[in-house]
Amino acid sequence: MGAMARVAPLSGFPEWSPSGRVVEASMIASLREVFGLHGFAEIETRAVEPVTRLAGDSEASKEIYALTRLAAEEGGDAKLGLHFDLTVPFARYVEEFAPQLAFPFRRYQIQKVWRGERPQEGRSREFYQADIDIVARETLPAHLEAEVVIVAARALAALPVPKATIHINNRRLVEGFYRSVGISDVPGALRSVDKLDKIGADGVRAELVEQGVSDAASDAVLELAKINSADAAFVDAVDDLWQTTATNGDAEAETQFSAGVAELAALISAVNTAVPGTAVADLRIARGLDYYTGAVFETTIEGHEDLGAICSGGRYDSLVAGGGFPGVGISIGLTRLLSRLLGGGSLSGSRAVPSAVLVAVTDEETRDASNALADALRARGIPAEVAPSAAKFGKQIQHAERRGIPFVWFPDTGEVKDIRSGTQVPADPRNWEPPAEDRWPRTVRA
Repeated sequence: MGAMARVAPLSGFPEWSPSGRVVEASMIASLREVFGLHGFAEIETRAVEPVTRLAGDSEASKEIYALTRLAAEEGGDAKLGLHFDLTVPFARYVEEFAPQLAFPFRRYQIQKVWRGERPQEGRSREFYQADIDIVARETLPAHLEAEVVIVAARALAALPVPKATIHINNRRLVEGFYRSVGISDVPGALRSVDKLDKIGADGVRAELVEQGVSDAASDAVLELAKINSADAAFVDAVDDLWQTTATNGDAEAETQFSAGVAELAALISAVNTAVPGTAVADLRIARGLDYYTGAVFETTIEGHEDLGAICSGGRYDSLVAGGGFPGVGISIGLTRLLSRLLGGGSLSGSRAVPSAVLVAVTDEETRDASNALADALRARGIPAEVAPSAAKFGKQIQHAERRGIPFVWFPDTGEVKDIRSGTQVPADPRNWEPPAEDRWPRTVRA
């Protein structure tokens, strides 16, 4: 036989080791618990949608993975694509099942999505997102905006990740300000400001000039983006900037601006009361998507600010294209977090296999007794496996070490050994308990 061909890696499609999967699974379980504790129901939407629905009028069509069968079909479905986020399929879900849903509808989704962009650190082509949204039928009270941010903050605090800071802005504040300095294409200006971290102030200024924004208005926009505070101190700063830069006397813009300032101040206060030290008012946050209409959020984690936003979202007035269903949502980039923390060695699983106990086999004639002992442990919720062969006990212990199994049980003597410390004690499978931290694999920090 010739040599086996080397398997070429496929960039952008992460596959974690068993130890890494322990971390991923425990994070998903933690998120489910926090979301459930706050009354969010889990849904799962199909992986595919018609490409026309996925793409809409955006540039997203360039990143959609189309779904086709290799065997040609007569007729068949319209062209399908894998979903690239969870918002588009959620909008379709609400539109389709609205008669059966109770509003405000509180849902969470933790699913894989696919996006054909250039793979790099923190950006994969296949990745998990964890989304929560509250969607109303007609009006959405402001306190629900705060609730979604608070739940996201608590969910992140429950994960084994560094401290998260949620940066919050308000689109009404920003749009009112932009209009007051004479900017007519507010969405275009927002998309440019959203690139501030990538292209810098000079790059943003150049794009604004191309859009016909005056130098004075560009200066005002960039000054607004500098304002940042962990409490209501931002209010005085934005009011001062308004007084010195507002030029066109647009009463509607002023009303919009004032409402946005008040909403942002109330939101920062509510979040920091519930989860102290979490929220900051950050007037740099723009979120380039046009459908946001109120609060917008982006989240960074301490020591990894270069990774960018690992959790983002905002308030919208219409989830579905035809109008209606105002809501607020936030999305956690689970794979984005994992790629940094697993890849950097900050997190790992305590062991790569579920088994807490390896039941030794004295000889093949007594394997049934070893199987029965393992079943007795399993019946009490203790994961166990039986040695694959009746080798010398030293080799069976080595097998447990290679597998990362902490305990070996010897049926012939009725003893269990902690192979890490060497401690060996008599034990009864009807009542023996491993230490709580050893019962199941868990996430450990480096």
